[in-house]
Amino acid sequence: MSDPAASSARRPADAALAALGYAPAADLPSETSPHTFPDGGRWRTEIPSVEGPEALHTVLAEAARLSVPIHRISQGSGIWMLTDAEISEMVDACAAAGVELCLFTGPRGTWDIGAGTRTSSGGAGLRARGQRAVAGCVEDALRASRLGVRCLLVADEGVLWALHRLRANGVLPADTTFKVSALIGPVNPVSVSVHERLGADSVNVPSDLTLEHLAEIRRVSRVPLDFYLEAPDDLGGYVRMHEIAELIGRGAPIYLKFGLSKAPAIYPYGAHLRDVTLASARERVRRGRLALDLLARLGADGGSSPLGARLPGPLHRFPTDNAAEPGPTPVNRSLTD
Repeated sequence: MSDPAASSARRPADAALAALGYAPAADLPSETSPHTFPDGGRWRTEIPSVEGPEALHTVLAEAARLSVPIHRISQGSGIWMLTDAEISEMVDACAAAGVELCLFTGPRGTWDIGAGTRTSSGGAGLRARGQRAVAGCVEDALRASRLGVRCLLVADEGVLWALHRLRANGVLPADTTFKVSALIGPVNPVSVSVHERLGADSVNVPSDLTLEHLAEIRRVSRVPLDFYLEAPDDLGGYVRMHEIAELIGRGAPIYLKFGLSKAPAIYPYGAHLRDVTLASARERVRRGRLALDLLARLGADGGSSPLGARLPGPLHRFPTDNAAEPGPTPVNRSLTD
């Protein structure tokens, strides 16, 4: 016998959230995401943690050997860890291969004197502490842009908004894209929408989000998602390769990131980490081959964006005011204060 009270029970904040456009989880559709990249593709690929020209050439050679299509290559140590010549070499190699290059901007929590990231709470995480850190990120972005980089990785909402405004007023090229790092990845549809409106062109959501969570996000945003099929240990070490077809179905448009668990941390990269970095780069490509083979066995390997595709298509943004924001009102003090 059914319980009348149970059938009439309401879900927490049901009506309030529905009025804002956020559907109750129980009502989420089981059908696939209606969104695609502007080229009609539902998924693209990314190889992360490619820490310099030698690692980049290693990835490109291994991808050619294993026939792994790559849309984007990203770096994690930071633009400040690369010389102009190294950045130019990476830009040229990616251009020749038809691959987007994404480099990480500036100082962040772990490259700082702040102790918060070393506490059990993690403090403010990997965000930019203070205006000097924001300035360092912006300086990195300007430098990389001058050298031809058109995709920048960001780990702070304020930095994202500042860079988006610089793009809007022409200081950064209009075709520059901003990728939100997994280090601050939002975990609900409201926060994903906020990052999109702050200027994000793709958002790396944590790999422990469920398929239901992805469906929730796709109810309110079509911003491309970046998703580790296999996450590094410091991001949880999650392995979601077996769900690849469903992740595409619920999360499209989505970047499939071929990460690597049980691998040593390599940030910030230097020559002392060369061997493990190159070995890890080759294995990330191999993981990509395994994932794509599984997708093919499932009969779900269609729908990829063409190689060379990089732009996200139209997205929702907060209005930008390109005039300088007003500073604080000066305080008048007399000599007797």
